[in-house]
Amino acid sequence: LSRNTSMSGPVEQLDNVERVLEQYIPAAELAEVRRVMYGMNQGAAPAIIEAPKKVSEMAERFGFEVKASRFKAGPEQLRAPRIVRVGIIQNSIVRPTTDPIHAQYQAIQDKIEVLIDAAGAMGLNVRCLQGTWHMPFAFCTRERYPWVEFAQSAESGEATQFIQRMAKKHNMVIVSPILERDAAHGDTIHNTAVVVGNNGNVIGKHRKNHIPRTGDFNESTYYMEGNTGHPVFETAFGKIGINICYGRHHPLNWMAFGLNGAEIVFNPSATVGGLSEPMWSVEARHAAMTSNYFVGSINRVGTESFPNEFTSGDGKPAHKDFGHFYGSSYFSAPDASRSPGLSRTQDGLNVAEIDLNLCRQVKDKWNFQMTARYDMYAEFLADYVKPGFVPQIIKDHGL
Repeated sequence: LSRNTSMSGPVEQLDNVERVLEQYIPAAELAEVRRVMYGMNQGAAPAIIEAPKKVSEMAERFGFEVKASRFKAGPEQLRAPRIVRVGIIQNSIVRPTTDPIHAQYQAIQDKIEVLIDAAGAMGLNVRCLQGTWHMPFAFCTRERYPWVEFAQSAESGEATQFIQRMAKKHNMVIVSPILERDAAHGDTIHNTAVVVGNNGNVIGKHRKNHIPRTGDFNESTYYMEGNTGHPVFETAFGKIGINICYGRHHPLNWMAFGLNGAEIVFNPSATVGGLSEPMWSVEARHAAMTSNYFVGSINRVGTESFPNEFTSGDGKPAHKDFGHFYGSSYFSAPDASRSPGLSRTQDGLNVAEIDLNLCRQVKDKWNFQMTARYDMYAEFLADYVKPGFVPQIIKDHGL
């Protein structure tokens, strides 16, 4: 257990499920448990990759965890393997939320720079940060100021310029989820992921499609649903989609990125243990299996406390923290296998070496796209959104 501090005092948090299994389950049984939990990739559990000495030393010095796995595809006669190294980063904030806005931002950027350098030393080609990485997740407070001052231009803001420098430095595609200020459209705010190419160029952006209105997730106080559809970004290292945070609860959102040709979909998130943890290991893995792409699921870590108390609309006392962000970032593969997750309490870098050929190979095996009834679904949904929709219910007349 690790000790985590909230406004209500120190709280012990389970650090890592995998470590508990390793501690208490004998090796032979543990291998079978992992097979059931993590699936099989080409007949074996995804192989573990050792981090280079330089990265291990960085991790020890700066206090973050590194995990890496390898997902293989079968050999083909006409296509060479398409090997790509992808990575996801989870992190806590650094300074108290009472500190000046730019001081908070700069401290997080300094931490992220170290983690991106570690990713570069691991040979990553593509990497995604957690949701609104450059700020505390202050949307629970329902206060506009000072939190909206973290919002920046997606094209030219300080966070984007920093990511551009890092992408060019490491020849790496970087997905940077931020709070966007759109000056051209009335200074409106969006929850946005900026995609920066390996040459340091901004390829484009995607805005969050689904906005939560549950518990402390009061995000519609700040921004509404996005207007960018389900774009897939064709990069030097594969076709990438971003299903931002709450969108993971919507199966059709996942499906649309797949139908648009995504090979890798990132899910940059911020979610707490009391609300969603039982769902965390299921939703992205299900999407990877049914849409036949790789998924990188990223959650921030730690407990963030705010100056003023707020309520959750559930009759419970007001509080100053959101709850524990449980990290546990991991990768899912289209063949139903997955990687071990990162810590529930510690910053970390999770790396996956993947062969993108696996996406089509699994499509050819399971035929989900061929056997889908898109025309039938389209007809049903077109009818459903009409005011006069009548559900297709056949009643038992014997009742």
